[in-house]
Amino acid sequence: MDLNLLTALDALLSTASVSAAAERMHLSAPAMSHTLARIREALGDPILVRAGRKLVPTPRAVALREPVRRLIADARLLMQPDGGVPLARVAREFTVRAPEGMGIVYGATLLAALRRDIPLARLRFIPESDSDAMALREGRIDLDVGALFDKSPEIQTALLYEQRIVGVVGAGHELLKARITPKRLAAQQHVAVTRRAKSVEPIDSLLAEQGCVRQIALTVPSAYGALMAAARSSLVACVPEPLARTIAASLGLEIFKLPVAVPLEQVLQAWHPRDDVDPAHRCLRDCVAAVSKDARFGPLKGRDTQGPMRGRAIAAHRALVAQAS
Repeated sequence: MDLNLLTALDALLSTASVSAAAERMHLSAPAMSHTLARIREALGDPILVRAGRKLVPTPRAVALREPVRRLIADARLLMQPDGGVPLARVAREFTVRAPEGMGIVYGATLLAALRRDIPLARLRFIPESDSDAMALREGRIDLDVGALFDKSPEIQTALLYEQRIVGVVGAGHELLKARITPKRLAAQQHVAVTRRAKSVEPIDSLLAEQGCVRQIALTVPSAYGALMAAARSSLVACVPEPLARTIAASLGLEIFKLPVAVPLEQVLQAWHPRDDVDPAHRCLRDCVAAVSKDARFGPLKGRDTQGPMRGRAIAAHRALVAQAS
């Protein structure tokens, strides 16, 4: 099947003239006459017949005119770089693997931003997992977000932001009653967060340099879980600042600056090269990057219990706390 004949047939049916069709196709008149002969043979119909000095379409040609035109239009859309499907018609669920806090801090905002361009889009956040490093390569997730330690060489990444790690405790905690030193911090009972690739947390390395070791009493899967644990106990949590600033007040928690210079943690988004030029996926990445700008905060000065709060997030978390209680 030579699909180029469809383009020639469309030109012939639109112009009812071999010479005009030849001009449209950038062919010579003899070449177009030869193409018309091939079309006649393929369809078993003369398509255009002589009527005086003009060519007129046969009944079969008249019936083919609109279907052929639609086929050509669909083919042109299909071969466009964006696949020819307008984003407004894309009905797709995007699966994003990210720390639990990202879905809490940015989930609703990200969905709203995404739906401005892809109104039928849906988002599904799944938690990080050490045992699923092949998820991007195998297409089981669309985007991987976080401090990525185990990406494959072909995976593409982009920096979203850099975040500080801050300390968080319940209001009135004894740690806040005097200057916070590495020794006093390490002596407290801590709740830690399981890290991807089971890497050592930078704060522990820095405390070790000063002869201090954190007393880890509880380890939970996520920073949000650590904050919930700190809200219900005297445990100290060291978590990313965006999440802490978003929900600390609603949980009755206070934020403080750590007494050691923990390096900023890079938060990346990663995707497989097969999705690089896909318009819908590119829209997702652009929205994640735009929404993530909210993660930038001013410097902490000693204790910081206020920070920019998001009203809806606070209300939602107060409801969660009430239900859990």
